[in-house]
Amino acid sequence: MRPTTLAVMLTLATRSSALRSMALRAAATTSAGAQKRVLVPIADGSEEIETSCITDTLVRAGAEVTVASVEATTTCTMSRGLKIVADALVTDVSGDDWDLVALPGGMPGAERLRDSDALDAILRKQDARRAPLAAVCASPAVILKSKGLIDGRQATCYPAPPFVEALGDVCDGAVVRDGHITTSRGPGTSLKFALDLVDQLYGPEKAEELRAQMLV
Repeated sequence: MRPTTLAVMLTLATRSSALRSMALRAAATTSAGAQKRVLVPIADGSEEIETSCITDTLVRAGAEVTVASVEATTTCTMSRGLKIVADALVTDVSGDDWDLVALPGGMPGAERLRDSDALDAILRKQDARRAPLAAVCASPAVILKSKGLIDGRQATCYPAPPFVEALGDVCDGAVVRDGHITTSRGPGTSLKFALDLVDQLYGPEKAEELRAQMLV
């Protein structure tokens, strides 16, 4: 393992631990039961900007965020080579209930998420409960559309021909929310996407508070 790779992994692990501690402290200051549980599944080839935007922003809001790998190990090599160490394997959390499941994009990460039987069960349970389910970049087309989870709903995705053709009817806008399903276009829209998810879980005031703090 190259020293730079090891340094990145250690830095990310330390940062993840610090963010989790911040989330727990924030939850302690709110009313009982107010903390939301969020699942962010990742795979080899997932998009790192989207993954970090979703995770970081929701932790800032006070959510308990679990990053879970669909691979055989918790360490995933992302779409641009960054290595991220997940909190758990998806198979370890498959029986849990989530206030939100948010899918980053990236290729072939979206395909690897799509092909996970454990994640498929989580997504279908989330949809059956009409609990918030979100996807960005390739994932609306590759995952949600392929599983029939956004049929008849407005949605968007990364504007590359294969994804646009798979989705069939792509809506304008950086973030599209239709019922309990939220979709977004890609790395450049992922912060707005994450703030929209904060709005859904914690309300517009919290989203505006974070927007001001993060200079969005």
